[in-house]
Amino acid sequence: MPKLWNDTIDAHRREVRAATMEAAAALVAEQGLRAVTMSRVAEKAGIGRATLYKYFPDVETILRAWHERQIATHLDHLTRAREGAEGPAGRLEAVLRTYALVAHHTGRHHDTELAAFLHRDEQVAQARQQLHAMIRDLLQEGATAGVVRGDIIPDELTAYCLHSLSASAGLPTTDAVERLVAVTLAGLRPPG
Repeated sequence: MPKLWNDTIDAHRREVRAATMEAAAALVAEQGLRAVTMSRVAEKAGIGRATLYKYFPDVETILRAWHERQIATHLDHLTRAREGAEGPAGRLEAVLRTYALVAHHTGRHHDTELAAFLHRDEQVAQARQQLHAMIRDLLQEGATAGVVRGDIIPDELTAYCLHSLSASAGLPTTDAVERLVAVTLAGLRPPG
């Protein structure tokens, strides 16, 4: 087959997969995890059930694929925030702010049953490790430059940042998130 034809087919497959994942996520948000069926997903996505089963064997697989895409997007946002900022303090602040805003946004839209289901997954553990390593490295860089306290090891400061900023999920506004980021950053400054 010509390359153009293959590219068209691949693009169509990506579109069907994306529409299916978005439909399943929307249904969970509207009706809860237990109410989502393959028939409802197919209807919401505007595809036939037979087509749906060519792409995904069950709702669980659809939601895991959707979540994997969400995680990749969040990690990409964090990486771009880090790369778009200057200096150790700027990079750290950009990543912590982005993390807090992501936590705020996703926490406000997550069904607790869905979160419990998805967060047992290995991909979540890997993403947490990547996030931990990114923040730890930024803290180490900041401590070396003298803009982050050096009297506490970076792994402990990373835990402080992640636990502190995960509270963003429950905050009512982005202004509240910004205040939490400022308080967290204040706790990272060198003493004295």
